[in-house]
Amino acid sequence: MPGNSRAAGTHHSRPSSSEEPPDLEDQELLLAAAYVSDAQYNRNVPFETSPQAIRLYHFYNHWTMRAATYFFIWVNLALALFEEPAVFPLPFLVTSIAEVLCLTAFFGRLVHFAKVTPQKVFWKDTKNICVMVTIVLTLIDLVIYGSLEAVNIRGVRWSRALRPVFLINFPESRQIRRTFRSIRNTLPDILYVFLLFLFSMMIFSLMALKLFGDRDLRTVEGSPYFTNILDIAFELYVLVTTANSPDVMMPAYELNWWYSLYFITYIIINTYIFMSVFLAVIYNNYRKHLKNEIHTLAYLKHHKMTEAFNILKVKVGTEFVVKEARWRRLVKVVAPDVSSSHLELLLRISDEGQKGHVDKVNFLRLADLLNIRVVAINIKKHPLETWMPRVYQSSTSLLVQKMVQHRIFVWVYDVIILINAIFIALDEKDSLISYAEWLFLSLYIIEILLKLYTYEPSAYFGRKQFWNWFDTLIIIAALLATVANTTIQARKYNSQQVLDIVLILRILRLLRVIVSIQRFRVIVTTLINIGPTMLTFGGLVLVVYYAFAIIGMEVFHGKIHFLDPGSGSPDALVCGNPALKDSAFAQGRYCKNNFNDLASSLILLTELTVVNQWHILADGFALVTHQAAKLYFIGFHVVVVILIVNIFIAFILEAFFVAYSLEKSEVETAIEKKIQELGVGVQEEEVQDGGLIDNMDAKDSGFSADEGDNKKKDLKGLYFRIASKSKF
Repeated sequence: MPGNSRAAGTHHSRPSSSEEPPDLEDQELLLAAAYVSDAQYNRNVPFETSPQAIRLYHFYNHWTMRAATYFFIWVNLALALFEEPAVFPLPFLVTSIAEVLCLTAFFGRLVHFAKVTPQKVFWKDTKNICVMVTIVLTLIDLVIYGSLEAVNIRGVRWSRALRPVFLINFPESRQIRRTFRSIRNTLPDILYVFLLFLFSMMIFSLMALKLFGDRDLRTVEGSPYFTNILDIAFELYVLVTTANSPDVMMPAYELNWWYSLYFITYIIINTYIFMSVFLAVIYNNYRKHLKNEIHTLAYLKHHKMTEAFNILKVKVGTEFVVKEARWRRLVKVVAPDVSSSHLELLLRISDEGQKGHVDKVNFLRLADLLNIRVVAINIKKHPLETWMPRVYQSSTSLLVQKMVQHRIFVWVYDVIILINAIFIALDEKDSLISYAEWLFLSLYIIEILLKLYTYEPSAYFGRKQFWNWFDTLIIIAALLATVANTTIQARKYNSQQVLDIVLILRILRLLRVIVSIQRFRVIVTTLINIGPTMLTFGGLVLVVYYAFAIIGMEVFHGKIHFLDPGSGSPDALVCGNPALKDSAFAQGRYCKNNFNDLASSLILLTELTVVNQWHILADGFALVTHQAAKLYFIGFHVVVVILIVNIFIAFILEAFFVAYSLEKSEVETAIEKKIQELGVGVQEEEVQDGGLIDNMDAKDSGFSADEGDNKKKDLKGLYFRIASKSKF
């Protein structure tokens, strides 16, 4: 790196002169913008502060670069669909070229990152080492596998299980890494509970061996009952998941009902107590480490904002401040899409006294201000009011509008939806039911038209009006379904797939209940709000599933096949493998549950996560390979069901509590207060049913320099409110 550069985070000394060269001012502005952007998005990347490194860092964080990185990550992961065993087979040469291109993109991203970070920091970062090692190992595996393929020897693509490393270790995936850190920090406490659980299970296994081992009992399949300590341990572990209850108990229960007390005691201790303790320990540790993580992020955010302030500050009187002009330029660099009206609002909040500068306390809040979504409400006239004002403002028209806005209008349509639900459940071949479908559809269309007559259409269908779009799309789907259903009946069309789609579209009409009942809307809105956070955890689940799927394909591929039972082939009854003859796996017709391609593997892993009958699946694969194969399924259950699912529950609880909370932050309160002071505020209740909400860029108008009675006039119909959460 250049000798005059330094790592981000050290104190920046500014020239004493108040007049700075334009180039130097631009460089300082870019450096400050990098700090503010990192604070806004909670990035903790130590970067060089030379002019070239700063420009490279801004380019590194540009959305196009992040999108390209994710594109190559997903292409790399998706290659498993086209590689043997494949869902859509492609030649090895094609998939290997695609993988080399992905590795080249990853290496280029890594080199780019090395250009913006200090060398010592780069080489000490384990994320970078993991990416480089994975690239090298993948290339070695490609060469070895390709060489074996050339001489018709089937190799093992072991490096495919390492592909999620790229998803985890690039800086863009910091949220997934934080989730992994939560798991890592939680493991020590979980380990002690798990060891105690295993100890309890082994005690009960020994008890079962002594109680039932010499009684010559048999299972329903005719196998010896509880005569082998390893089989007993496996069956009791399965009993913890309740998947084999009460089957595992029945031979002993039939011998003497007193033996049921053994199994009841075991279930109480290991299923209900230990599994609850697992959840409690995981939830407690997750909250504790999450709190520590938040404190660390808050400290780093404050530190970065302080660095940005120190770069831009000038002395005015006795205090250091940032001039208004530089503050404006900074915001435009950090958030180039911000509208002038939004910019003016943020400036009024930061420069409360309109002194022409922003002090340190208010400057440090800039990252939080940019993270809060402010909704612009552009109050416009209805087109009909412009085209035919007398008709639209007539007493009859006003009565219709008042009726649509009244709560009774909503209640009436709630009743109509419930009646429609009853009719959908009835036999549609009845002519009365068929005519009723058109009646209900007509009522729904009338409802939409009345709302469009009452509320301004462009605002009603604004980008943020999720529920209005949802309601309308459901009605359009119902219209298409009814028309298609009538056409199909008239022409006696017999395509079952088309009929299924039509029936589903008709039933989807009942989803309008969610729109109508406020409490349903609150819950669904909350789930939508935490959706991006849930996607972060979804990345963790994908990583674990993908790794287990690749391992499963390499170990169990081709051992089990699905053959059409109607083909008459005797192999169809044993899933293509004689070892499964008379097994519960074959008798249950689980032949499609195999590891013959990535899609089948992921479906099978999902079934294992549900845990119902998972022991039968494990027994089936153990029969076609070795009894040690059960360790794969036990390992998956421990990692996914006991660890990850419980962390997911803790994750959802915390996210839901935060999203469901009605409290506003201090910064949100400051924004709301300033909106009301400027006389450009509107309450959420005033736009709930009208849908006059539009985006910030719907109308770009600024504040005038003069305060007082002209505020609303200067805004030209643009009002603001905080995009708060829905309330009861």
